[in-house]
Amino acid sequence: MSLFQTLPGGQDKGDGGRPLADRMRPRALDDYVGQEHLVGPGKPLRTQIERDDPGSLIFWGPPGTGKTTLAKIIANMTRADFIEFSAVLAGIKEIKQVMADAERARQYGTRTIVFIDEIHRFNKAQQDAFLPHVEKGNIRLIGATTENPSFEINSALLSRTRVYVLKPLTEEQIVLLLERALSDEERGLGSMKLKVSTDVLKKIASYSSGDARSAYNVLEIAASLAKQISGKETGAEITDEIVQDALQKRVLLYDKAGEEHYNLISALHKSVRNSDPDAALYWLARMLEAGEDPLYIARRVVRMSVEDIGLADPNALALCMAARDAVDFIGMPEGNLALAQAVVYLSVAPKSNALYTAYGEVLADVERTAAEPVPLHIRNAPTQLMKGLGYGAGYQYAHDLQNKVADMQCLPDNLRDRQYYFPTNEGVERRIRERLEEIRKLRSGTRPKAPDSESPSPEKRQKKSRE
Repeated sequence: MSLFQTLPGGQDKGDGGRPLADRMRPRALDDYVGQEHLVGPGKPLRTQIERDDPGSLIFWGPPGTGKTTLAKIIANMTRADFIEFSAVLAGIKEIKQVMADAERARQYGTRTIVFIDEIHRFNKAQQDAFLPHVEKGNIRLIGATTENPSFEINSALLSRTRVYVLKPLTEEQIVLLLERALSDEERGLGSMKLKVSTDVLKKIASYSSGDARSAYNVLEIAASLAKQISGKETGAEITDEIVQDALQKRVLLYDKAGEEHYNLISALHKSVRNSDPDAALYWLARMLEAGEDPLYIARRVVRMSVEDIGLADPNALALCMAARDAVDFIGMPEGNLALAQAVVYLSVAPKSNALYTAYGEVLADVERTAAEPVPLHIRNAPTQLMKGLGYGAGYQYAHDLQNKVADMQCLPDNLRDRQYYFPTNEGVERRIRERLEEIRKLRSGTRPKAPDSESPSPEKRQKKSRE
């Protein structure tokens, strides 16, 4: 079998054995459902197609949103030869052969549209092989990808194409497509005269997560089950129970290595930061049910505790570490409740990014200021030579002072009196802020504390000062 096929207008011959999703593929824009922001009247892509000048395009969107269908409609409406590649199977040799054929066809006035499904799977060399032919106009390239083109498509190729973003289909749109399939006797399931309630169709649509192909597949399986259970060739009913058997498990859009991975963890983090436990639980469940590594989530939850709660509630970090240990100890699915407990706790905890901001300011100063030496009075002085050089001279041992606070500079001279940490009024940080204000007042009034019988010896104090 060839790695690619060329058919006029992108149409296949014969429907036998083809999945319902492929048989029901629209052949004209007027039959196309969804993506009104692109193909609705007066919208950019529709205008390009109607002018017969679509150029080279990249369709970026989730599975089952009509990327391949749009490419085939374009080929049909622009009267071009349609060559379909699979980025999983095709190599440089096949690409070069097709490009040579397209160049010859152009000399005879025939236009060629090359459609590449999963174009993000092509490596740099394979993508580069298309560049000269796109520039010369030998082909019009249409790529389909579920991954962000900014990360997966070569910049040179991306600059020569126009990217269109496709959105997941709504439940209403998927129900419409399923109704078409049930009534179409030529390409769909119309000849089976199936009985299906609107609620059952809505359930299929809900569980497909905006993926029309997935919805078609569930309907096709459900139709087969209904026929088998009823023993009837026509008139079988697709019940809620049959759909449940056909579904087995909700289809969740997720790619643990792709953009959706980062979108969902971002949604979880921002829901926690915004003190929304319901949203946090939802995004957590979405990730877990889609198969995300629970320890990855646990690590990110620990990060949330120190970035967004910090010292406003020091217990948050301990609880999140305990949740991580629980997930590691008992595994899944039991560990999901430990993570749920953690994200709810973080969501309702007082929020402070004061520590996060302070550390960021410190890093900025470390980068932009000179690496000043440690002030002599707080340097370690384990040898006589070091002491002779002034190491530790003038150091004030805080425990010898009545208020335990020395009026002593601990930052280098170029950052003297620099303040990084500004605690908020949230939670425990309110007490920390009050304590810091007290410490600042004490600095100018410190005095030595009279030694008593319980005070450590000078030798012990010297040892502690070195530590």
